[in-house]
Amino acid sequence: MKITDITIDVIERHPPSVRVQDERTDLGGRTTQGVLRVHTDEGIQGNAFIGDQGADASDRMNAIIKKLKPVIMHHEPSDREWLWNQIPVIAGHGYEMEPTWAPLDVALWDIAGKQANQPIHKLLGTARTEVPIYATYPPRHNSPEGFVEEALKLLDEGFTAYKIHPGPLNYKQAAIMASKVREAVDERMTLMLDRNHGYSFREALYVGSALDQNDYFWFEDPINVSNVEAIKELSSRLKTPINMSDTHGFLFHEAANFLKNNTVRLIRGSVRKIGITGLKKQMSMVEGFHKICEVGLAGNSALNAANLHVIMSSINCTYFEYWLPKEVHQWGVKEQLQINERGHLEAPTGHGLGIELDEEWITAHKVATLS
Repeated sequence: MKITDITIDVIERHPPSVRVQDERTDLGGRTTQGVLRVHTDEGIQGNAFIGDQGADASDRMNAIIKKLKPVIMHHEPSDREWLWNQIPVIAGHGYEMEPTWAPLDVALWDIAGKQANQPIHKLLGTARTEVPIYATYPPRHNSPEGFVEEALKLLDEGFTAYKIHPGPLNYKQAAIMASKVREAVDERMTLMLDRNHGYSFREALYVGSALDQNDYFWFEDPINVSNVEAIKELSSRLKTPINMSDTHGFLFHEAANFLKNNTVRLIRGSVRKIGITGLKKQMSMVEGFHKICEVGLAGNSALNAANLHVIMSSINCTYFEYWLPKEVHQWGVKEQLQINERGHLEAPTGHGLGIELDEEWITAHKVATLS
């Protein structure tokens, strides 16, 4: 089987606007993203979506067509490892190509599953058939009481784990909030906190001490990922595990360096940044160090499904990250991932990614085709 063409349907959509109250930009509103189609001479088509949540993906789509398509054309779709090793050459000095390459890698795995008439997790090696989830919203409250209300609402909706983005709260308010949320939900809910690199070392230590006192499951990205010495010191002082990192530049080799230096106890990864090929490598590498690789949101329906396949092929990941509101990152497929009666996501059973594209919706939102 050979790759005969790679095209991208450019989609314009208008997810609901979400005010994000930290250093990041707001989510939603008019955005341009894409449906990747890898065509083969046997008629099997591999698919993936391009675009993270509400972010514009125009540059990434153009890079796939201009930089990656010429390299992979007429190769076999199974040449995924070869392509993984070409990334540094294609990228050139200092450019992070992995997040651009990731959807193409997912589409190649989709072809492999369809060719074998198997879900991707079967090709990776199925380790389990379902995984618990935790709910999370972007930071959207400016008082501890807002997060208490959010936690109780999620609990009423059946969620048993919740990751808090404290956003605009200063570190002392965040510590108070962490205690108030724990008091409100008691032991009915597993809790995590993610500051998206917003604290200094002393601030992170102050908040982390509150998390220790309130039995939080992890403390995610408390300080800048480049401050490795401070991260290691923080990890050694706190009982709550430090979980690093969702930052865009924390890729496979950065994770390897953190493991080598015993920097943290939890490593973060996602198909969104390093594809199925990279995430499977990273999860196995982390497992080799007797640590846990927690998988972050992939940012769209196709890549979220890809995340789920990799999670199903390993037991060293505790949760699937379930972002809300769903409309920001769920689009383009006929059936979204469904939470079962136990509050878990089950392993996909369809071939490849196990998703069916909503071609009618795609046609209605398509504004161009790149080839």
